[in-house]
Amino acid sequence: MDLNDAVLLLVDYQQAFDDPSWPRRWNSDVDRNGLALLAAWRRAKRPLIHVRHDSVEQASTLRPGAPGNALRPGFEPLPGEQLVTKSVNSAFIGTDLDLRLRRLGAKTVVTCGISTDMCVSTTIRTGANMGWNMMLVEDACDCFDLPDGKGGSVPAEEVHRAHVATLGFEFCRVATTRDVVSAL
Repeated sequence: MDLNDAVLLLVDYQQAFDDPSWPRRWNSDVDRNGLALLAAWRRAKRPLIHVRHDSVEQASTLRPGAPGNALRPGFEPLPGEQLVTKSVNSAFIGTDLDLRLRRLGAKTVVTCGISTDMCVSTTIRTGANMGWNMMLVEDACDCFDLPDGKGGSVPAEEVHRAHVATLGFEFCRVATTRDVVSAL
């Protein structure tokens, strides 16, 4: 795995997702894996971009000014690291992410975050459609149980598995934290 032209994109590692108003999450290792990936990336002095969801919905736990809008402990940008803020699922829509990646000389975008099926998936799909070589670090992602529209719910593990399969089939390469850290 060649990561010489890669930028790490950390999507929505925000405190809101610990709020009890959100459904059950499945990946208890999301922070550990995400932080291990971030630490290895920083040690390798590779470019990275943090993404934060700034909801425009007044009641959202992700709205600016709400405690949940803050990035999770350890995921805050260090001086000199870039932060892109967005108000929709894709980090490419309504932002200058594409331009930032081009200025960094990127060809590959290594992506992880919360949640697999929403902002991570939408960002990967958009990026792939724009011509970026996208990579998903699947064990550094998390998602939630989802209502199935019939009175039940789809377990988060199944939601994650289906999205990883779809993304890997059509939109990106899929890797683990260990794969990426080893390649650095």
